[in-house]
Amino acid sequence: MIRPGTEQDIGAVQEIARQSWRSTYADILPVQVQQIALDKSYSSVMMQKRIERTILLIAEHEGSPIGFANFTKVDEDGDAELIAMHIKTEFQRNGYGTQLMSYGIEQLAGGRQLSAFVEADNEIARCFYEANGFVFIQEFEELLEGYPVYTAEYILSLQHEKTPAL
Repeated sequence: MIRPGTEQDIGAVQEIARQSWRSTYADILPVQVQQIALDKSYSSVMMQKRIERTILLIAEHEGSPIGFANFTKVDEDGDAELIAMHIKTEFQRNGYGTQLMSYGIEQLAGGRQLSAFVEADNEIARCFYEANGFVFIQEFEELLEGYPVYTAEYILSLQHEKTPAL
């Protein structure tokens, strides 16, 4: 089941993010960089802002949160961003990511495009985005908490060509 996130989900989202980051980035990012990024991005204050200002979705299995996705709202240009998506390791590849993505896209009705940025060495996420219709745009270098990383940018068109009425 996919549902909107609430303040009661903050602890679960923080734990899912920690577990997912440890698993995903173990061989990609130093542990200290991971911890600093997690502490900043998933602090209680930041999570409260996410709930108030963005679209936070929770994936549940048997009534317990096992994943989440976080989207910005559509801006005046029709653009939105997938800020984060994390699924507990033992529930990955079971369709929860696709369900979160579909539900999130429904919330972006009227939007033009959805962007996603992912660490370039995160092959699991890159394959997921490509399998869900995202198009690779570019790769660029940036700093994550002072550590150089390569980031891949993906775009998904949210506008579908309309069939002309006959």
